[in-house]
Amino acid sequence: MQGKSQRFAELDFFRGLVLLIIVVDHIGGSMLSRFTLHAFALNDAAEVFVFLGGFATATAYAALAARQSESVARGRFFKRSFEIYRAFVVTAALMLLASFVLRPFYGHAPNLALHDLDSLLSAPVATISEILLVQRQPYLSAVLPMYAFFALAVPLIVPLARSKPWLLLGGSVVLWALAPQLGEYLPSVDDNLWDFNPAAWQLMFVLGVLARCQPIYQRVSSNRFGWVVSVGAVAVVAGMAYYKLLVLPPVFDSDFKRNLAGARIANFLAVAWIAANFVRYGVVAKIAARLPWIGAIGRDGMVCFVAGTVISLVVDSVLFTLSGGLIDVPLGLAADAVAISLLLAVPQLRRPILHAIKPKPAISPKPVLESGNRARSAR
Repeated sequence: MQGKSQRFAELDFFRGLVLLIIVVDHIGGSMLSRFTLHAFALNDAAEVFVFLGGFATATAYAALAARQSESVARGRFFKRSFEIYRAFVVTAALMLLASFVLRPFYGHAPNLALHDLDSLLSAPVATISEILLVQRQPYLSAVLPMYAFFALAVPLIVPLARSKPWLLLGGSVVLWALAPQLGEYLPSVDDNLWDFNPAAWQLMFVLGVLARCQPIYQRVSSNRFGWVVSVGAVAVVAGMAYYKLLVLPPVFDSDFKRNLAGARIANFLAVAWIAANFVRYGVVAKIAARLPWIGAIGRDGMVCFVAGTVISLVVDSVLFTLSGGLIDVPLGLAADAVAISLLLAVPQLRRPILHAIKPKPAISPKPVLESGNRARSAR
């Protein structure tokens, strides 16, 4: 996809698909989540989401800078950082509101933000302040503060990716290596560590930016030995799947994801290389053309992400209560169908709703006297 400036159908498709996967992955009794990326790989949809965010960011920045100027592009991403922060506040509020509404009926569901809700009810001013200062990040809202930091850094990252890619990559790797120590200094309540350490996950974002700004894949894949890399990627994916399914424990330490372990990066890069081959040969474009509603989710990524958090929390809580926390195939499939249908409906409903609430321009009344004078002049 290197060199294009228009919107990529493949990019929208992948982003929409990842958002659908994120929704079902956060439903504990989901049946489809047994077959998504995290089931056979050491990484999950989070890496794809952040990498695509970097790729899309570099695309948008380059297009805006070409149409207008670098200063306009920089200003747009400073504004974007505030928009993401605002989305975090909205998501946090929705998590608390959903937990408040669901608690009387589904209070034993494990993912309700009950601790944050109790803090809000007992000390509302302090809790709201902690949320506004990103010290408290209710369930499923934690990825957004990290993204706000990335947006602020875009005016530095994208120009470096174009002019000094190795310097950018080297600095990003060093920051990733220091991330476990740096993560301890992030603002938090009761010394709780962030679910996503920005110092670590910036590497995945930077890789997405570099993939857009530098023809890395094109140069390697066009080489006569490029097929060797593809074979190696398949071998890595197969090997990681073997270890994930048959050797490694089913649950990893939270630091494995929080600080973006190297094994997760290697597994993701292998998956990404295989996906890039499918893009290269037009397979993804054909699928995207047949499934345009998935691309619609990708185009409305921010709104669909926020809506997806609510959908996941509500469906997960209801399913957990109905199934008693046990695996129930019919209920799990029904929950998947409901969650996917609701998320697919979000972009379809968003436009009519915005059109309905958007203030219409006032129609100035015709000057009656002037019209009458013109009529008499005509006679």
